[in-house]
Amino acid sequence: MEQLMEIGQIVNTYGIKGFLKVVPYTDDITRFENLKSIYVETKNSLKTFIIEEIKYSKNLVLLKLKGIDDINAATIYKNCYLKIDRKDAVELPENSYFIIDLIGITVYTDSHKELGNIVDVYSTGANDIYVVKNELGKQVLLPAIGEVIKNVDIKDKKMIVHLIEGLV
Repeated sequence: MEQLMEIGQIVNTYGIKGFLKVVPYTDDITRFENLKSIYVETKNSLKTFIIEEIKYSKNLVLLKLKGIDDINAATIYKNCYLKIDRKDAVELPENSYFIIDLIGITVYTDSHKELGNIVDVYSTGANDIYVVKNELGKQVLLPAIGEVIKNVDIKDKKMIVHLIEGLV
């Protein structure tokens, strides 16, 4: 399992005091308030920053990081990703999973037929959709509902699904 988890992407600066405008990769954007520090992944490195202040604007998080004190310093980090240690991740409810843990899982039907690997996850509001692709490039879209998803084993990277009529 990955030890660092992406929780957002810096998409722009905000104001002139060094705030970063972040698109969060989390259902609860207030979860940033529980963090004391964060990693910023640049092209060549991973830098640790202490979080000084958090604001919100619509569905975006505005972060002020220690050492980034003006718009020029903030601009350098545009399009970089924010990461945290797995130990700092929120505890998920039962039958909920981090997308990073689902990507790459091999999906099998309940009749033992391999469908492929999860390559992406889309959120529709009502439920997530798992994009499963086989070695020939054929995709199957699976709704993340109890009627379809029967078993998820993150440790062994295996998922068992029941294909209801109309999915394939």
